[in-house]
Amino acid sequence: MSQIEQETEIEGVDVAGPPDAQPIVFVHGAMFTGKMWAPQRDALSDEFRVIAPDLPGHGARSEETFQLEPALDLLDEIVETLADGHAILVGLSLGGYVSTEYASRHPEKVDGLVVVGSSANPVGGMGVVTRAVGSASRLVTRSDLVEQGIRHAGERWVRNRDLSPEIQEEIIEAGIYPRQFGEAGPDLRWEDFRAALGTYPGPTLVLYGSRDLVMRKGGEDHAAAANQAYLASIDGVGHIANLHRPEAFTDAVRRFSDEIVNAPSGD
Repeated sequence: MSQIEQETEIEGVDVAGPPDAQPIVFVHGAMFTGKMWAPQRDALSDEFRVIAPDLPGHGARSEETFQLEPALDLLDEIVETLADGHAILVGLSLGGYVSTEYASRHPEKVDGLVVVGSSANPVGGMGVVTRAVGSASRLVTRSDLVEQGIRHAGERWVRNRDLSPEIQEEIIEAGIYPRQFGEAGPDLRWEDFRAALGTYPGPTLVLYGSRDLVMRKGGEDHAAAANQAYLASIDGVGHIANLHRPEAFTDAVRRFSDEIVNAPSGD
């Protein structure tokens, strides 16, 4: 198992892999932390520079509240200081929306974009749903008892995955942050991420679990909005695809880098 190689001055960031390798920045979903990428970090850090930060409101930044703009500022600091100014971005759920907006604003810094479970666009009717779900989540998690119950359910979910005990403990010990789900939804509502995706000129992999019905429904429209789109699904998994089937997920990211982003010229 690969070890985290580099201490950084940026709080809550895992960095592993050769300094001169292709950088990949993994951006986690709501409630989890950068540790959710531990299976990908360990599988890919022999050949890639793997960087996995905690977003505001999560992990080492749990004293903050998630907001999109500070998350984008953090991501830019990470790309500039830890990835030599450019990287493949891989974002799941909330992390996919953050990564999409970042790629729209800084296309020259994004070698390729992988958005996972992020193909539902929170505008129109979906914006209403996003706001309602986020507001309801924020209301119920005001109760410490409810928040604790959700946290325990999340921990049980992790323990039921086909992951090594070491990785399970690493993810769980980093914490699960239910209240940030309620903060993220209202903050993202009405943001047209599909339009933002259309401004990014580089290659984009739109990826979703076959059992993630909401994201699967929006997958084709999302890919159609991208300039260089590749659409794929991982069979038999739901929303958190990288932990449902970590090897299949890792292979999809590796193929995207090797065959699309870094394909030999002339191929």
